[in-house]
Amino acid sequence: MLFLCYPKCSTCKKAQKWLEGKGLKYELRDIKTENPTADELRGWWEMSGLPLKRFFNTSGNLYKEMGLKDKLPGMSETEQLELLATDGMLVKRPILAGDGIVLVGFREKEWEEKL
Repeated sequence: MLFLCYPKCSTCKKAQKWLEGKGLKYELRDIKTENPTADELRGWWEMSGLPLKRFFNTSGNLYKEMGLKDKLPGMSETEQLELLATDGMLVKRPILAGDGIVLVGFREKEWEEKL
C-alpha cells in the first residue's frame, strides 16, 4: 500500500500510528515533496467512488488563498485533477491506496472497516 502524508500533519501522524499498530505494511510518500500526478489522482479518484472535491484539502491555506471554493464548480474534472497535481498541499491527506482500495482522510472507523 502507498501511504501519502504530510509529516507535520497531526492527522497523518495519527493514521501512521494506527497503521503501525495494526502491523500493516506501507510505502511512505511525502505529499508535499512528491505530490501525486494527475494520472495517479485520476486512478485513485475513480477507484474510490468519492466525489472529486473530497480529494481537495478544503481547510488548507493554499485552497483558501486560491479561492477554489468558487472556482472548482466551473472547472472540468481534468482541470481539477491537473490543478491538484500542481501542489501536494492542495490534496486531502492522508491517502492510503493499494489492493483495490483508496482511503482519503483518516477516519478510524472507516479504515477499520475497509482494511
